[in-house]
Amino acid sequence: MTSEAANGRAAAKDRALDYVKAKVLTGEFPGGELISEGEVATALGMSRTPVREAFLQLEAAGLLRLYPKRGALVVPVSPDEVRAVLEARMVLEEFAVRAVIQRGPDACAAVYERLSAQVQRQREAAAASRLHEFLDSDRAFHNVTLEAAGNAILAGFYSSLRDRQMRMIGESARNPQRLATIIEEHERIARALRDTDADAARAAVRAHLAGTMRALGLAVAGELGL
Repeated sequence: MTSEAANGRAAAKDRALDYVKAKVLTGEFPGGELISEGEVATALGMSRTPVREAFLQLEAAGLLRLYPKRGALVVPVSPDEVRAVLEARMVLEEFAVRAVIQRGPDACAAVYERLSAQVQRQREAAAASRLHEFLDSDRAFHNVTLEAAGNAILAGFYSSLRDRQMRMIGESARNPQRLATIIEEHERIARALRDTDADAARAAVRAHLAGTMRALGLAVAGELGL
């Protein structure tokens, strides 16, 4: 195989990988759905070989389970995984809002401006039904506070949850009303930080995470310390 052909094959595999991964993370390919190499290859106008390679990579990442001659099953998000991720988020995000508030009003005002910019981006994405952009902004919104908290190790760990978080929000946001609720919850978090109100910020973070659990059909009572 020539280097040019090899580069073309790698590019096709990457394109297939990005396409399928985006649809899994946004819930367009929901958990439990069986997808085939053929349908993805047809949608992208390519052969099945790069799609097969992409499927293998996504299986290694735990997003797909392959069944020879049948296709690939989108691995559902388990309740245990949801709880584990949201428990980790609660610890990290409560630490972050407390740390930002301890840095004083100027730091809170700067964080508020950045959070408000992401909330506006979310409004525009929701209005235009651009779910992937909404989910990317959701991730960016929460990263603002983690980064501003000044603990690079915790911020890095939070970023490592990116795909899992995006998929959970994507699964919960298939109802357009949930998008509006997420925006309202984000606004409460931002306002509490603007007002340097640690109790309100902590309550807003917990309410937001509880809302995600409810949207995913999980009981909240006794979960996340609520």
